[in-house]
Amino acid sequence: MSLKVDHVTILVKSLTGSMPYYTKLLELIGFTQLRDFVWTDNNGFFLQFNQAKEGSREYDRYGAGMNHIGFSAPSAEFVIDLQTKMKASGFDVPEIQNFDGVKALFMKDADGIRFEITYYPPGMAVVE
Repeated sequence: MSLKVDHVTILVKSLTGSMPYYTKLLELIGFTQLRDFVWTDNNGFFLQFNQAKEGSREYDRYGAGMNHIGFSAPSAEFVIDLQTKMKASGFDVPEIQNFDGVKALFMKDADGIRFEITYYPPGMAVVE
């Protein structure tokens, strides 16, 4: 038996600065806000946001710890639409990466924490 992941807690330098980004992103990928700083996919998975302690170390993409969170998109068009809507909301959004039909969008929050939204064509592995 393997256990199901039920939540991820993300610490940010500034809840005030980070939550507009997360509010828009999470709404666009189908999450529902339960209360301040807590979101759910309505299928038993939760994202919780808290304020990092003053003076704690910064997020480092290649340092020990979480590198990024990946979500599977239902279509390539979903990834393109998400990129367009995040840009229209004023957020800095990179170009979509193409890997043999896989469409991957790696966005960063204000602290540099990356969220991956990717469409995988049928038969393509999520991780290699």
